Amino acid sequence: MESISRISSLLETARDLTLEAARDAGPRAKSVRPLPAPQIKKLLDSRNERDVLDGLRRVIAMQYANPPQPTLTFFPAVLKTLSNPYPSTRPLVYNYLLHHAELDPDTALLSVNTIQKSLSDSNPRVRAMALKTMAGIRVPVIAQIVSLAIKKGVNDLSPVVRKTAALACVKCVRLDPSSRPQVEEYIATLLGDKQYYVAGAALQAFIEVCPERLDMIHPVYRKLCRMVVDMDEWGQLALLKLMTSYARRCFPQRTKRVKQARMQEQRAHDFYEDLEPKEDDEAEYDEVELVDPDLELYLKSIRSLLQSRNSAVIVAVARAYLYLSPTNYLHHAIGPLIALLRSPQDIQQVALYNIVQVCLLDPTFFVPHIRHFLVRATEGAEIWRLKLELLTLIFPHSSQDVQNLILAELEHFSRSHDAPLVRESVRAIGRCAQSSDPTTSRRCLSLLLKQIHSPDQSLVGEAIEVVRHLMQRSPDEHQKTVIRLAKNLDTLRSPTARASIIWLVGEFAGYDPDNGIAADVLRILVKNYAEEEDEVRAQIVLLAAKVYLHFLNAKNGKKRALDALNSTTSRAEGEENEAGDENQTGDGPSSFEAESGSPHAIEALYQHTMLLARYTPSYDLRDRARLYRALLAVPSSIDLATLLLLAPKPHPQAPSPSETRRGLALGSASLVLGDENVRGYSDIPAWVEEGSEPDAKLRDDGDAGMSQSSTTDGGRSNGSGSAGAMLDKALKADPGYRPNGAVGGKTTKGKSLDDWLDEESESEEDEEESEEETDEEEDDETDESEEEEEESSEEDDDDESEDDENERTGLVRAK
Repeated sequence: MESISRISSLLETARDLTLEAARDAGPRAKSVRPLPAPQIKKLLDSRNERDVLDGLRRVIAMQYANPPQPTLTFFPAVLKTLSNPYPSTRPLVYNYLLHHAELDPDTALLSVNTIQKSLSDSNPRVRAMALKTMAGIRVPVIAQIVSLAIKKGVNDLSPVVRKTAALACVKCVRLDPSSRPQVEEYIATLLGDKQYYVAGAALQAFIEVCPERLDMIHPVYRKLCRMVVDMDEWGQLALLKLMTSYARRCFPQRTKRVKQARMQEQRAHDFYEDLEPKEDDEAEYDEVELVDPDLELYLKSIRSLLQSRNSAVIVAVARAYLYLSPTNYLHHAIGPLIALLRSPQDIQQVALYNIVQVCLLDPTFFVPHIRHFLVRATEGAEIWRLKLELLTLIFPHSSQDVQNLILAELEHFSRSHDAPLVRESVRAIGRCAQSSDPTTSRRCLSLLLKQIHSPDQSLVGEAIEVVRHLMQRSPDEHQKTVIRLAKNLDTLRSPTARASIIWLVGEFAGYDPDNGIAADVLRILVKNYAEEEDEVRAQIVLLAAKVYLHFLNAKNGKKRALDALNSTTSRAEGEENEAGDENQTGDGPSSFEAESGSPHAIEALYQHTMLLARYTPSYDLRDRARLYRALLAVPSSIDLATLLLLAPKPHPQAPSPSETRRGLALGSASLVLGDENVRGYSDIPAWVEEGSEPDAKLRDDGDAGMSQSSTTDGGRSNGSGSAGAMLDKALKADPGYRPNGAVGGKTTKGKSLDDWLDEESESEEDEEESEEETDEEEDDETDESEEEEEESSEEDDDDESEDDENERTGLVRAK
């Protein structure tokens, strides 16, 4: 009967496996037919493992459906399955419990005892799963139970459980902040773990729980540096982030002045000519960076991570090199950063943001890789915008051939049909012009002037805007350019371009008063004032105010000159004649007014322009015109108007678009988003001042602990030493143990069996000799002193021979 039941159970198991295999091999497109809630509960209450597993799968599928379906009603039925000895159902129950523990904490508490029993399971995977689930149940009542479970997991023999305990430390602190001191002790223990993936998880917990407790890092610093290569990517990222901050706070920045190496020609010149001793020039010395040995250990240990398959690890290594040793190690990270440009577009965009950040500090690193930044037709807007910015940053440091290539690329894209690309290309040409030599600037200016006749009005507007900025940098060299631009006002239709040209005409109106074109340009523009845009009208009103202000200044200057001339010639005359001459010269119609007494043409043109502005629909323009009219109407405010309208303008600067992100840390999400208020962002700390750094001996404990843990592990040998050596060490620790040959506190070579036999025979001979000596002393009491001396000498000889023999056999005579 037993054999028949066994065969029937095997057949049933085979049938279940066949059905599951057929179901899994079937088409995935067909969804499982939903069952009503009572039938699902019936499956969960079944004693068959396959039915229970099917019911749990249906509950989890409802939980992750779109939209999610309510599954809280199955909570008691799901918890009952924890009592089943089925290992296949336990992960699904734990998953359900993590999602619903907060919704029904009272019911969730019923599972704590069962989970606690799983913490003592023989399978380490089961123990780790139970610990993870207990830490994930967000019920504050069980905070102390979770802490005890973590303590048990910290001392577990399985590294999988210890890693889970390290990750559970963060959840425990979030559940109960008062448990932080206990959790910090657990993390300190896990940081010293010899398993690299346990130490990596402990580092992640350390950053989340107590990132300021650097005293916990000192003893394990060197061990962690050697472990970083073997850690997983998450552990490596945690270590790179932590150690970058640690190095800034614990290693001061030191530099050394080193004399520059002389060129071969200079050395030959110094050798063949008699040079007088001269004082050392400050320019002949360079500041060389000095790296602390412990910091150098860290920088060398992370260099191999540049070959990582994870792009975040590569960026984190570049961040460490940039902020810790940019002159000695940063060049190693340039190639891996460039290699990230062959990644998908999302990774490529993040890599470009970080490359731009490095390029803002030192663009010379990327000059050999200029061709990787050329724009492709298939790239997105954000990518080609960053590439154009990189080209402008590298442009001043490139050779002439590379500069020609960059300008050709920018000129090509300035003729594109994509308006944003055209605008960015023109701006890039302007940035190249302002950061290069005069020859290249003139070439960039000629490229921009060619775009004036383009049918694309947005291109024309951007080009004129950039030309205006370039001309303001050196106004004396571009007076003829202003005339050339003014000739195009009849054909230009772009409001931005027309406004920029009119502003330039007004700005250059006072450089050559005799050959100025500002008045004629104003006369032509006023004719079509009503047809212009508000942007152009504002510049026309400003031009009229500047032209009239120049007219008033010239009139007042000529008046003051005539007054000075008349005062010197008629000083001998009376005050009345002097006053009459002043009135005659100041009000004469021959200076600035026509003979008929009508106002000057410039004054009439100004009044007409102000009248037109008075009836403009734009209230802002009407207010501006009212301000100009009030300033120029009163002679006492002419100086104020000159200061307001004709003051020299500062040279415009077109900074790189990423200048606003210069202070953000490399490799952070804030750098990509351009916002430093992103949750979790922290600035790079400043270098610690020399003399305030912690003692380097604090990091020596890590090596001692590592050497000790390499020989023993909780009283167990890991194979690094022989059993005989460990036995000798244990015997020496015994206070009652004495090694062979130890006599009188001294240790000699061990004796064999023959030595012990020889020692017994020698002791018998010594007894016989002593008896003979006593007999001779009794018989020869009356002998002469000479015979006594002879006997004493013979005894001395015998003693010496015995001492020699005893030393040979390993014995020492006590004296």
